Amino acid sequence: MNRINQLFKNKKENILSVYFTAGFPKLEDTVPTLQCLQENGVDLIEIGVPFSDPLADGLVIQNSSQAALQNGMSIRKLFDQLSNVRSSVHIPLIMMGYLNPVMQFGFEAFCKECHRVGVDGMIIPDLPMSDFLAEYKEIASRYGLEFIFLITPETSEERIREIDGHTNGFIYMVSSAATTGTQSSFDNKVDYFNRINSMNLKTPRLVGFGISNKSTRDMVNRYSCGAIIGSAFIKALQETNDVEKGVKLLLKKLGE
Repeated sequence: MNRINQLFKNKKENILSVYFTAGFPKLEDTVPTLQCLQENGVDLIEIGVPFSDPLADGLVIQNSSQAALQNGMSIRKLFDQLSNVRSSVHIPLIMMGYLNPVMQFGFEAFCKECHRVGVDGMIIPDLPMSDFLAEYKEIASRYGLEFIFLITPETSEERIREIDGHTNGFIYMVSSAATTGTQSSFDNKVDYFNRINSMNLKTPRLVGFGISNKSTRDMVNRYSCGAIIGSAFIKALQETNDVEKGVKLLLKKLGE
């Protein structure tokens, strides 16, 4: 069984997923970051593939992508770094990237390399669902990769049910239609969270975008299987310029 599906089979609540940009703050930080997050109890990790034009991301992640690219990070370099990662990292890993660099690398070549190094799934937010189902789903499945779709408060019920019908792993429930970044409160999201819960979807959900402290994490944990943290971790790495200190700072903010 794919590690993502195994995780959600074994753990139904309070799942913690963390995103980081590969090659940030330093080029060779990728594997140490994975190891440190695992050692500190993170359940799932999204490895961000740096891109020069990350449309869904706020300024914090945009800046980390630019820094990683300036450090020399590329998809080929990333796969080289991950070649032996499964000797020390055993939790589920997801590649998070945009369509342009993946297509330049070659979609099947990307999936093949993900399989080789032990990646379990992928998120490509600007790949339309219709295109994925028509052209890419069979390739991803051939290499054992779960494809994670995003929903937002603006996603129609029809589309959400279609996503639910074509998804294993989990659904990435975006907290708002804005770009990534921290929010002080999710009180205005309760109607959205309740609406999705009332649909009784078969696929578990994690909530991302804007979770940065214990209160926002606790809020999304009440309405889903857990939280995805991105910008808050990048900020912690920027503050400390050190992987271990950054992880500790993040977990302190989240109430761990």
